[in-house]
Amino acid sequence: MLTVEKIGGTSMSQFKNVLNDIIIGQRKPEELYNRIFVVSAYNNVTNWLLEHKKTGEPGIYIKFLENDDYNIALDSLYQRLLLINKGFEDIGLNLSEAKEFIQFRLKQVKTLLHSLGKVLASGYVNVEDIHLAAREILASVGEAHSAWNTVNILNNNGISAKLIDLSGFEDNMPLTIDDRIKKAFKNIDFSKILCIATGYTKGVEGIMRAFDRGYSEVTFSKIAVEVKAQEAIIHKEYHLSSADPKIVGVDAATPVGYTNFIVADQLADIGMEAIHPKAAKPLELANIDIRIKNTFQPEHPGTLITRSYISPVPKVEIVSGTNKVLAVEIHDPMMVGEVGFDLRIMTHFAKFGVSYILKSTNANSITMVVWDNYKSHKLIAELEQNFYEVVVKRVALVCAMGTNIAIPGFLFRAAKAFYEKNINIESFGQSLRQVNMQFVIQRESYNDAVIALNNEFNKN
Repeated sequence: MLTVEKIGGTSMSQFKNVLNDIIIGQRKPEELYNRIFVVSAYNNVTNWLLEHKKTGEPGIYIKFLENDDYNIALDSLYQRLLLINKGFEDIGLNLSEAKEFIQFRLKQVKTLLHSLGKVLASGYVNVEDIHLAAREILASVGEAHSAWNTVNILNNNGISAKLIDLSGFEDNMPLTIDDRIKKAFKNIDFSKILCIATGYTKGVEGIMRAFDRGYSEVTFSKIAVEVKAQEAIIHKEYHLSSADPKIVGVDAATPVGYTNFIVADQLADIGMEAIHPKAAKPLELANIDIRIKNTFQPEHPGTLITRSYISPVPKVEIVSGTNKVLAVEIHDPMMVGEVGFDLRIMTHFAKFGVSYILKSTNANSITMVVWDNYKSHKLIAELEQNFYEVVVKRVALVCAMGTNIAIPGFLFRAAKAFYEKNINIESFGQSLRQVNMQFVIQRESYNDAVIALNNEFNKN
């Protein structure tokens, strides 16, 4: 059975566990193959290269944008990468060879960024395209580093491994992402070679233009479809659980076990990605199941995501959400009965590239929940100039999701759980498909709300 397996950044940083428990485990030598591993950069490396994914702390990319001295930052990154390498010496990494690789790759990066800077200074090019090119170049470094190290470690441990470097640094071929992947995996005997692929793929369309920081999962997905994998496996540092263990406690959070692509989409919509939605779709269409596994519990089967799964018994499978959203209410006494009023609102959303997570309406008000970020703040400023009254609240969104919750009683139980914890529901949303109940609450009540729903729906 050919599988394509993705290793996340946190797991890659603890590669000794990955090597011993996932790659080797209890397998016989002949059972090590028929697997392709797609690796992320080590923990925090992409943050240093671009910007911190959660805090926004600037990285080397921001220095390039601001015409700051990014060479010093690249030199600092080089030292950090060497320090990471040092941690893998005891499991077989050849430090001198690893140093030579990353030294040469960063020299290539400096040359390319210098050239882009010169072109940018000419004033004859589209600034956005040059910036995107710089972002692509920098992003590719982290995955190339971790993939090269992985192959070196495996070969030094007697495992026949091949580096599939999709970053395109060694060629100038104008290939699409799909064509580059197809070319890279052509004529490989997977029964004899363990392929290690970079999570970043160079393509003429720019993988970050459409997917940004979700690019490694898109590469993973496209590889699985190309090689017609029997299963696509994602190894994370945690299980896909009934609720966040950091909030409800490890003992109160249980692995989901089974769910479907529809619920996975609901998770992605609130930023709790089991897999990037644009990576999940090709797998769903190709009927390739996704398995989410815990790196540190390799014997556990994890959670299987399929197209057809419906829970045989009614149950809420996952309680999740976010406390980083805003509720934006647009009120106008003249709205009632006016055809196309929300279309006017949506033109502003489209202008700023903002997508809402939840939408609730009444006769003269429309409430939308959006992410609390700089794009939304710019949007709100324009909405305030163009509509009668705009009210903004910093809120949280808590969701109860499942493949089989379209029965009477679940909404009552959720509202009762909130009532008993004195949590007020500010707004609510649920579509006819009934796979996700969305509750807007005060931001400070978020953790209590997650605990209340998990306790209600995850009873032993």
